[in-house]
Amino acid sequence: MTGVLSIPSPATGVWELGPVPLRGYALSIVLGVVLAIWLSERRWAARGGRRGEISDIALWAVPFGLVGGRLYHVVTDWRLYFGEGRNPVSALYVWNGGLGIWGAIALGALGAYIGARRAGIRVAPVMDVLAPGVLLGQAVGRWGNWFNQELYGRPTDLPWGLEIDPANWPSGQEFEPGTTFHPTFLYESLWSLAGVALLLLLDRRLAMGRGRLVAAYVMVYTAGRGWIEMLRIDDVQMNDVGGLRLNVWTSIVVFALAAAYLLWTRSHPPADPEPIYTDARLGRDAAETDAGPPESTTTTGTTPTTPGTPTTTGAEGEDAAAERRTD
Repeated sequence: MTGVLSIPSPATGVWELGPVPLRGYALSIVLGVVLAIWLSERRWAARGGRRGEISDIALWAVPFGLVGGRLYHVVTDWRLYFGEGRNPVSALYVWNGGLGIWGAIALGALGAYIGARRAGIRVAPVMDVLAPGVLLGQAVGRWGNWFNQELYGRPTDLPWGLEIDPANWPSGQEFEPGTTFHPTFLYESLWSLAGVALLLLLDRRLAMGRGRLVAAYVMVYTAGRGWIEMLRIDDVQMNDVGGLRLNVWTSIVVFALAAAYLLWTRSHPPADPEPIYTDARLGRDAAETDAGPPESTTTTGTTPTTPGTPTTTGAEGEDAAAERRTD
């Protein structure tokens, strides 16, 4: 039954702003992306990177991640879109929900790899920088499921049970009026926020370079996703694979791979400090610095000047020279 402290679901997940619909699901995803970029930019600058480079990489990672997330969802639940009486075009309606995290992470990482390589940035350091921000984005993005009343858990009488409209109950399942459910979106959001704090602590206290923080991120997320997934009762096409849901098996396999990588890197410690730019990028930057401004010859009065030579004298000349040195 609904408790006094139960969590209500929003009456609607869409608000009309004139002709433009504002969807809670989409807003949650966008806010998550913004916060992920914000945290990653700060961490990248602290690591010695240039501000704006993470945003440039995000221009590749975010679209790839959205496409990957949607593809994973459509492939694993294809009957929702291609079964009898279904509309295949609805597979493109991302705003209605349905982004598989595994596909989003896989193709998002590919997009980040492409963006980093194009910018002359080493992949492992930037991925380590991105890991906490990505988990922060996931924590915020999960609230989109609350607006859509989806991905909740089995019935519970706990004080924080989630109210779900009967219209959004799993097909073929009936519950008593007033039944509340485990708010699995909230569990995953809180787990992810705790994971962000843990990753930041590990990065500060330990040598977590060479992709180790990414491996730690994967282990933290999959450890939580595994037990949270087992609470869920939503309709999924591959609901029982050897007695477990597909996403539980995925969590187990990915966790094991990340743990194996951490064990392997124990005998391959990262460089200290770990370089963040490729040799080609460093050579390009050095060449641009050495080249200086274009060669030119100007005159001030009867005295010829060349690049790097002040054109004024006295205190004014010293100020101009100092200004050039700081540029």
